[in-house]
Amino acid sequence: MRLVSWNVNGLRACVKKGFLDYFEDVDADIFCVQEIKLQEGQIDLDLRNYYQYWNYAKKKGYSGTAVFTKDKPLSVKYGLGIEEHDNEGRVITLEFEDFYLVNVYTPNSQRELARLDYRMNWEDDFRNYLKELDFIKPVILCGDLNVAHKEIDLKNPSSNKKNAGFTDEERGKMTKLLGSGFIDTFRYFYPDKEDAYTWWSYITRARERNAGWRIDYFIVSERLKDRLKDAQIHSEIMGSDHCPVVLEI
Repeated sequence: MRLVSWNVNGLRACVKKGFLDYFEDVDADIFCVQEIKLQEGQIDLDLRNYYQYWNYAKKKGYSGTAVFTKDKPLSVKYGLGIEEHDNEGRVITLEFEDFYLVNVYTPNSQRELARLDYRMNWEDDFRNYLKELDFIKPVILCGDLNVAHKEIDLKNPSSNKKNAGFTDEERGKMTKLLGSGFIDTFRYFYPDKEDAYTWWSYITRARERNAGWRIDYFIVSERLKDRLKDAQIHSEIMGSDHCPVVLEI
């Protein structure tokens, strides 16, 4: 089974840059996207043999997530069921027979950490949500988690210590999540692999220098460990400031 996650940074723009070519080539069983930046009716994707599920932000041109799956889920839930968190289209949960699939676009703490306090509340509520699901059946979480967990996960850790995505607070929440019975699948297979990134700033032309961050993840319940086959970063795929990440299970 192949699962793909990609922050497309505007799905309409990404479609114009080859999204559908990659989508067809990778032939995923489940394909998750984040930061779609559109509203209902603003795009019509002809994805044959896939069911489509969309969670739009109330604010136009902002955030949003979608999941495309070959197998029809048993149930679908949009958001966390917490009003404070559910206006930005950030979470879709699909229930299948053997697992839950959770697609997430984690809130960014923003410049000067203007949204860090909110982010901390989100992290606690989201972790509790995942633990509740995990109590019922295993969880496969994917998406843009907006945090580089360890120094190995970004090019310039020393100069980013107090920047959004690499604060002690955000990294600590990731550590707590992984300590709650979950596995970072890429680091499970490649614990020491350096220069493996999923996001590069457009502003500094960072991709040309591979001065990036690994902030897009597949994280799974520990009891799925024996079913993991591989985790990949498709850094050669353009179309967004992020690249797709893949889980084979």
